[in-house]
Amino acid sequence: MADSHPRRRARIATAFGGADGYEAAALVQRTAAERLAERIAALPLPSKPRILELGCGTGFLTRAIDRAIGPARWTISDVAPAMVERARAGLGLDADYRVIDGEAVDPAIGRFDLIASGMAFQWFADLPGALDRLAALLTPGGAIAFSTMAERSLAEWTEALAAEGLPSGIPAYPGAAALAAMAPAGLAAEVSIADLPEPQADARAFLHGLKTIGAGTAAPGHRPLPPAALRRAMARFDAGPRRVTYRIGFCLLRAR
Repeated sequence: MADSHPRRRARIATAFGGADGYEAAALVQRTAAERLAERIAALPLPSKPRILELGCGTGFLTRAIDRAIGPARWTISDVAPAMVERARAGLGLDADYRVIDGEAVDPAIGRFDLIASGMAFQWFADLPGALDRLAALLTPGGAIAFSTMAERSLAEWTEALAAEGLPSGIPAYPGAAALAAMAPAGLAAEVSIADLPEPQADARAFLHGLKTIGAGTAAPGHRPLPPAALRRAMARFDAGPRRVTYRIGFCLLRAR
């Protein structure tokens, strides 16, 4: 039976909150943040825009946006309280720091010129529904900008499992067309996909890295593999090029 949404969200929050080595290990997240910030810098934002960031982590995207656009009125949030405190301590920004579940933002929070998120929306149980609710929080002319895992992310690990006849716990991420189709009414979608390959020492290092960045939560309903089966898949992976490719979707949603 698949996990209920609240239980899964609580487990994800716990995983990220306990990811003590996140800052050093999340190399792909850092690169994706820079690329998303470049896209945000090209938006016609007002002076000192009001920004809501969801899933701030330790602040990769916050810093990148701050460098790209300058002064802003920030609400910086994460579902994991520990991440919010790390961001507060490490960013040095005068901001409103909050613990927020991005799928259930209180409409009373107000309106924003930009809602941004880096590599967090892939954890949402209902991304189209969440985007509809977030669109209602935009000021006229406002935008939603986010990066997320896209179809065929981590394909090398999935293929190693398949070669051994084993199921993958990697979630079924959307492709570019599916992401574009999620645009709420009245918003146009600009979606681009980029491959970010990451070398791995071996399968053990890859799986440990996922845990270190808090990303070890499998797709709903996936059962952990028996140890012997997992060892077979790891040996298959190690016989290959020893890399994984993060396929990242960069999405801008703004008024038509």
